[in-house]
Amino acid sequence: MADSARRIVCLFMILAASGLAAAQEIQHETRAIAVEVPVRVFKGNTFVDRLSISDFEVYEDGRPQTLDSVYLVKKAFIERQEGTQPVLPDTGRHFYLFFELTEYDPKVREALEYFVQEVLAPGDELVVVTPVKTYRMKSDILKEAHRSQVLEKILGLLRRDVQIGNAEYVDIMDDLKGLAMAMAGAIGMSNSDTQQQLRQTMGDPFAFTDSVIEVQRSVEEQLQSYADSLSRLESLRSVDQVRVNALADYLRNQSGQKEMFLFYQREFIPKIDDSVLNAIMSTYNQRPDITQAAMSVFEFFRRDETLDIETVRRLYADSGADIHFLYLTRPAPKMRGLTMEERSEDIFSPFREMSLATGGYTGATANIQAAMKAAVSAAENYYLLYFTPKNYQPDGKFRVLEVRVKGEGFRTSYRKGYIAD
Repeated sequence: MADSARRIVCLFMILAASGLAAAQEIQHETRAIAVEVPVRVFKGNTFVDRLSISDFEVYEDGRPQTLDSVYLVKKAFIERQEGTQPVLPDTGRHFYLFFELTEYDPKVREALEYFVQEVLAPGDELVVVTPVKTYRMKSDILKEAHRSQVLEKILGLLRRDVQIGNAEYVDIMDDLKGLAMAMAGAIGMSNSDTQQQLRQTMGDPFAFTDSVIEVQRSVEEQLQSYADSLSRLESLRSVDQVRVNALADYLRNQSGQKEMFLFYQREFIPKIDDSVLNAIMSTYNQRPDITQAAMSVFEFFRRDETLDIETVRRLYADSGADIHFLYLTRPAPKMRGLTMEERSEDIFSPFREMSLATGGYTGATANIQAAMKAAVSAAENYYLLYFTPKNYQPDGKFRVLEVRVKGEGFRTSYRKGYIAD
């Protein structure tokens, strides 16, 4: 697949990296396992670090379990431990920064500056995934380069890759805007008005040289071109279930504590204004070829989610990673004759479910730095709970986990289960 077609698919290409060490189910010769459950406990927005092993209750499929040990971890360091069966947990930190951006946002500098200057520490592993490539940073890079150099390198790669990786996406969006504006002009706007609006909207007097031609094409041809462009856009945005599953498998096989920050930018698609489409349907009600083409445009905006959400929940809960979903909101552009339809829900839901299943942070904001700080704050301190399941059977079934904390007013986050295999 060409680089320009990887805007969504690239998110799952990290699984091309190798990694074989299982982290979450520690196998012993007796075939008994110790299940690891990272748990974060808050009172308000403050992490509670005074809990002991007796304060926790763990249930598997509704049945109470006996805790073998509990560790309090702050960043990468074990602060305290209790229990009769020490397991020597791997607290090495592995960060994954995924940027699903349709356009480069300069505000991302603030979030990355905070991460590089305040969060990243020597020995941490860092993987950065852009719309084009996956970059793995050496764990000792902070010994070789100043933090400001690391920051500028990441920003440079991200800025370049967003532009390159989304070139086809931007071209299709420009085509859609040109076609929609041309049809709006054919119904109720003069050619000069259409051209002026296009220039004002896009900020480039040469951005839509072809739009004058589009006005002269038949409505049927315009509608068909619009539907074709929507189809091309859909192929770029599609998220394949196999790749989603494979990413979960990849994460599951990585050692240490895995923190994945997924930056996803709110998307809009230029939709021909309903009044324009209705006018076309009314004007050409004796032309089934045109009305059918118009209906195909309507139907695009009613498509269902393509991923199996329950499968996503289970696989990512089992992955042992904490997925922090940072949904970057932005206002819809205003264009005369068009409705900028949000087209994020079909991808938003699976990403949100990944986060909820792992006990990660989910936030929607236009403030990227604030979102990053909130996610890091929610992630860097936690308890590691270990228990040996009673009557364990490696049958490949999903075991639902529930963690309770004795007392009132606590808020907890933790992975919602694991697959017994």
